[in-house]
Amino acid sequence: MLSSFQQLGLVRLAAVSPELHVADVEGNTNNICAAIRTLRTDHSCDVIAFPELAITGYTCADLFYQPVLLCHALRSLDTICAVVREVGGIVIVGLPIEQYGRLYNCAAVIDQSGILGIVPKTYLPNTQEFYEERWFSSAFDTVDQTISINDATIPFGTDLLFYVHNMQHCILGVEICEDLWAVIPPSSTMALHGATIIVNPSASDELLGKAEYRRTLLRNQSGRCIAAYCYSASGAGESTTDLVFSGHSLIAENGAVIAETERFHFATRFCIADIDVQHLINERVKNNSFGGGSQAIQMRYRRIRCTFNDSTVPDKVLTPNTILHRTIPSSFFPTEQTARAEYCREVFSIQTTGLAKRLRHINARTAVLGISGGLDSTLALLAVVKAFDLLGYPRTGIHAITMPGFGTTSRTKSNAEQLAECFGVSLRIVPIASAVRQHFADIGHDETVHDVTYENSQARERTQILMDIANQVNGIVIGTGDLSELALGWCTFNGDHISMYNVNVDIPKTLVQYVVEWCATTEFSGEEQQLLLDILHTPISPELLPGADDTITQSTEQTLGPYVVHDFILYHAIRMGFTPAKIVLYAERAFRDFYTYDQIVGWTRIFYRRFFAHQFKRSCLPDGPKIGSLSLSPRGYWRMPSDAMATVWLKEIEQLVIERA
Repeated sequence: MLSSFQQLGLVRLAAVSPELHVADVEGNTNNICAAIRTLRTDHSCDVIAFPELAITGYTCADLFYQPVLLCHALRSLDTICAVVREVGGIVIVGLPIEQYGRLYNCAAVIDQSGILGIVPKTYLPNTQEFYEERWFSSAFDTVDQTISINDATIPFGTDLLFYVHNMQHCILGVEICEDLWAVIPPSSTMALHGATIIVNPSASDELLGKAEYRRTLLRNQSGRCIAAYCYSASGAGESTTDLVFSGHSLIAENGAVIAETERFHFATRFCIADIDVQHLINERVKNNSFGGGSQAIQMRYRRIRCTFNDSTVPDKVLTPNTILHRTIPSSFFPTEQTARAEYCREVFSIQTTGLAKRLRHINARTAVLGISGGLDSTLALLAVVKAFDLLGYPRTGIHAITMPGFGTTSRTKSNAEQLAECFGVSLRIVPIASAVRQHFADIGHDETVHDVTYENSQARERTQILMDIANQVNGIVIGTGDLSELALGWCTFNGDHISMYNVNVDIPKTLVQYVVEWCATTEFSGEEQQLLLDILHTPISPELLPGADDTITQSTEQTLGPYVVHDFILYHAIRMGFTPAKIVLYAERAFRDFYTYDQIVGWTRIFYRRFFAHQFKRSCLPDGPKIGSLSLSPRGYWRMPSDAMATVWLKEIEQLVIERA
């Protein structure tokens, strides 16, 4: 039976470097069994991986020729199997095994039913430090696909994959130490045949600079395989005759190291990570390069059924108080200041380079954009200014148009005018009230009725002005709307939804804030900096409804919910492919100090309703540069029918409400 934790696609891995004494099989086995009990009972780990030759120690050298050592190592599997039978889980542990007069460096895979399979090492190092070929044969030299252990016939070979029978896509592959360093590691073909978790029992000595190389190797291989990679390394208890081992165990997922142990300890050390198998599969499905590689692989695998059997541990239910060995940040952008600054610099460079190319291509030396004194138009203006500077065009060719309407406040109007002045661009002030009132009269709309017609008439009037001025000055209209607004349909069709090139089209609102803040603090100073910071702290509003006392009364976030939450939902729904239930549970954890469960459910409902209802706006977007891994462009990342129904998604959200009640 799967826990509710696993039903969300989460698998808890543990990479262990146990306390070890060379050739002390009984002592090592006791330490391994103690670690299994701890990791199952106290941490509810599903898969527990131990190092290469963990039962005997990696550095036994010619002692591997001793039958007594090999016999005791094989017997120790009975002891380990008994513990796993009691506490459940899947355990991978290394030991030497003889078959038909050949000795193999192996990993045994064990679950509650016993030994599932034995995987021998393929690539044996033959260097100054390691000379395994003296003792062991390669998996290439095996002569049978099974091995007899305690009168049981056990699958034997490198062609074994272990699948959890009641958890779709949770498939384990095993390679051993040096196998990872091969030109084509066995894990590459395992991944192509479905393995989502690669386990590597390893014995890697420590040299200057090797730890970072090891991290890089795991990051690259887990990213290339779109898989989790669990690497368990031998610790400092190994022989130090010529080498020192540090017990550097790591877990990586899809290109990132997400857990690792401290190095250079004699006591048992382990790291734990919760792997999101659903996410890995979603990434593979969308990656044609991944699927296409299987055509060149002739390897065939035997699939062996296994189970976690979580009836032996408490149900892992993901609530705000559940210990989760996986970071769920409220923002998917870097939080560390230096990393975020570099991220923002990259975003800004993509924006400006894309726009500069478009201007050069059409031989346009003028650009037109509406500026409101808000975040989006400010970032767009900064990008246009940078693009003009890059091309050597005079900034006077930038025509910033501010178009005060019924809801425009003096704060935003003043900021818009100051922006144009600070950056030396051409400014036009074109009030729209009279034109919109004439339009109301033409179509017979009562100005006192502040409905969608009242609001959208202003947005479309502004777009008409921008387009016509662009014709006047022989330029193009630069769009300012962002990705979050597109996702929620918070834009007027054929109004602010339309432009000739949109530099913000793939930037979510939270990132718009970060980039404007970065520009303010790193690119500018003095009056320009203060102006940008004031805009940054201005409430987000379309300013389409009149307010009392010249204050901003129309708040977008009060209507829709916080953009930081909607951006979280957008990323996990579209980029990660999560279900609404999983998104709500993740969001509840990420925002537990700020918002309630009911609020998050409500905003998730708003997101899905609006996302489906407003796809028609995204189906005809103007050009704009792709910034990150998430885009809603109909020409590239996101293709969706405009008349698709949200019923299934909304039903799942309502079921959450019922279950929580």
